[in-house]
Amino acid sequence: MANAEGSVRGSTATDSRIGAARAALWLVAAVLAVRQTAAVLRQPPGERLTDLETWIGPSGVLHVTGGLYDADRFTGTPFAGLVLKPFASSAEQSLGVAWTFGTLLLVVALGLVVSRALPVPVSRRSTLLAAPVAISLLMLSLPVRNSFHLGQTSIIPVLLVLLGCFAARGERTSGLLIGLGAALQPTVLLFAPLLWFTGRRQAAATATGAFAGLSALAWAALPGDSWTYWVHHVAGAGLGARPDSLANQSLHGALLRFGLQGPLEIALYLALAAAVAFLGLRRAVHYARDGQVLLAVALTGCVAVAVSPTAWQHQLLWVLLAVVGRVGKRACDRMLWPVLVVLVTTLPGKMLLPNMAVLHPIRDNTLLIAALAAACAVPFLSLESPYFRRPVPTQYARPLPARWSRVPLFPFWRRVLSRPNLLLELLVIRVGYSVYSHIRAAATGSVDSAESHARQILSLEGALGIDIEHWVNQAVVRTDWAEAFFDFYYTSFHFVIPLSILGILYVRRPCDYRWARTSLAFATLLALLGFWLYPLAPPRLMPGMGFVDTVHGPQDLANPDYGAMTAVTNQYAAMPSLHFGWSLWCGLVVLMLAPKLWMKLVALLHPLFTVCAIVATANHWVLDAVGGAAVVGAGFGLTYVLAGRRQLQLPARAVPPARAAEVKEVAVTRA
Repeated sequence: MANAEGSVRGSTATDSRIGAARAALWLVAAVLAVRQTAAVLRQPPGERLTDLETWIGPSGVLHVTGGLYDADRFTGTPFAGLVLKPFASSAEQSLGVAWTFGTLLLVVALGLVVSRALPVPVSRRSTLLAAPVAISLLMLSLPVRNSFHLGQTSIIPVLLVLLGCFAARGERTSGLLIGLGAALQPTVLLFAPLLWFTGRRQAAATATGAFAGLSALAWAALPGDSWTYWVHHVAGAGLGARPDSLANQSLHGALLRFGLQGPLEIALYLALAAAVAFLGLRRAVHYARDGQVLLAVALTGCVAVAVSPTAWQHQLLWVLLAVVGRVGKRACDRMLWPVLVVLVTTLPGKMLLPNMAVLHPIRDNTLLIAALAAACAVPFLSLESPYFRRPVPTQYARPLPARWSRVPLFPFWRRVLSRPNLLLELLVIRVGYSVYSHIRAAATGSVDSAESHARQILSLEGALGIDIEHWVNQAVVRTDWAEAFFDFYYTSFHFVIPLSILGILYVRRPCDYRWARTSLAFATLLALLGFWLYPLAPPRLMPGMGFVDTVHGPQDLANPDYGAMTAVTNQYAAMPSLHFGWSLWCGLVVLMLAPKLWMKLVALLHPLFTVCAIVATANHWVLDAVGGAAVVGAGFGLTYVLAGRRQLQLPARAVPPARAAEVKEVAVTRA
């Protein structure tokens, strides 16, 4: 009886947590939807729904005499032009509003269909949370955002295919929906082979017939435009923007960007497209027969993206749907693929990879590479795999008891013993730094405000007797070797030493790596608040004070852009100083973890040299370093409050016996 009552209470508590999580996720989805709709409707009529305006606006293609493709602005099929003709007489503003809300409803419908198409078996929690998560991811994705902004119709073919595969009753209805989608976007016809080889032959034949019939109808109504689209432009290739632009994320666009042209490019494109279609459709059929129909549909869509002559970014929604595939036998590797897909489909390539020439071919084709990887290479698990539902579990440890009963604050935030996935870690670090750089650059204040805050800092330092910046700067300027040393130190070690420490910890001490990385992330996030709330001019940008910028050279203080440095970083993100904060983090981490005394002493030299460098080069005030120390201390404090002490209690056999003696601070207990 007691066990039964406990089980009921546990079930009730679980249902309550799931309900709260579901409500929160629906709130997030609603906020994202409202934000996306408002972002479109706030734009002036001439700047929103730009693609739609070129079609149905007062001077749009469908209003003027002549063919649809005379101006190369209309990129849809002749059937799409035929469907859009009735809208040409609609009022411009009311149609824009209706189109925006219609697109919103399409996205919601798409998310609901996807959430109901997850492969079985699916846990009850996943079923309840899938719809708001799917809608939120769709709202954040580049294809949906571009569709909202441009007024594109690319969501409609995707929704038609999903309805045909998962919601339609009867193969004939399914085929009609997919054929209609193919009439709007011809590469959707690749779903006909998927239907055929998975036993739905009537649906495949109906889809092919519907596509042919609707295209013939458009040909009869618009013969000149149909000839232009299907023959002169070869299914729309070359319409709209330049086919070699970065927006065209297809094999054809990538080959053109690599400099190939003419018959060689066409022959190579056709060969690659045939190989991708064969391999991708074969994999899609395999996963469909395995019971993962949604994954099979996503893979077929990725094939369509790759082999299409033009696959603009707003048409790449298929890549996001591939997130439903499961990859990896270990639980700690399970998040790599979904995180990679979400990042690729929500962030531009320049945020995912550094701006290095050798990486430009990857950075410029991230969506295409993701589509090719999903269609042809990623080893998705089958439902029959024992790891599909039960991956190799992650080994956890408990922190040693803290001084306060409420620490750790969130007991479910467990400490992991194994190393995190390296590729996932590098990707998250890169994206995190990109987001940090963008926020830092955007956190700009007025020149007057930044200079006023600088005078406040200088006045406070004068009251404390620590206003030594001008004296130190002038002393260094008069000493050539000191100026050269501090300039070199300021520009050389800011990133190298923290990354080196993280790398060593990742290899040698993965538990401490997670703890150290988390504390550094918290410190950086807190610093961003300082940049937003307190823009501060550094000494080198204060007029009339006689500071010499030894690193960047003389600055034109009469120029509000302050020279080329403004293009690199926000000049007024000085409080707190992360130059000093990160160096202090390095010193403290080595101080706590290094096994030898001389290592600890050498590590403390880094923050000492850094604080001297930032003051000597006139890049920071002394109190900026105090602010940097404060956010680092707060970062360590938050990590302690949320995750507990750094020292851990390890399960038995968690580390090899030879290494167990080395971990002196760890108390080994039985699991």
